[in-house]
Amino acid sequence: MAQLDDGTDELVVRARGGDGAAWARLVERHSGLLWSIARSHGLNDADSGDVVQTTWLRLVERIDGLRDPSATACWLATTARHESLRLVRRRGRDRPLVPAPRAPEPEPDRVVLGRERLGLVGAALESLPHRCRTLLRLFALAPSHAELAAALGIPLGSVGPTRARCLDALRRLVS
Repeated sequence: MAQLDDGTDELVVRARGGDGAAWARLVERHSGLLWSIARSHGLNDADSGDVVQTTWLRLVERIDGLRDPSATACWLATTARHESLRLVRRRGRDRPLVPAPRAPEPEPDRVVLGRERLGLVGAALESLPHRCRTLLRLFALAPSHAELAAALGIPLGSVGPTRARCLDALRRLVS
């Protein structure tokens, strides 16, 4: 049996053939991105879970029709974005983004300084335009610029320059 460190395209081919280990590896590799996309739309845990599950269901339904298995990650990101928007519209709500939980710091001085810095960065991030906030939050989780572009619905060539502009704006607000 071949290793499961293959690229997404190889995993998709195997999954089409019913290889459960390939499916598991696809889910492991891409679920973090799907969760981050759902959360970036302000969805709670339950709704985000629904989006992620629906996205995987759509892949199961359409895996045989994918023309380019190497583009599956972008397909997943786009599908998660569409499902998130569909759910937000259906539920008629627009919730604020939920910050990721932080690991506690053992030293009180470091905790105070860290929280102060985090508060400054958080406030600066919240004052950025929605597009920049979303891009910067998803960037940490997207394995590639192509997947980030698909998740945001922007051209691939715009990811780097847009990210640079957003980071510059954030730096100016924090300093």
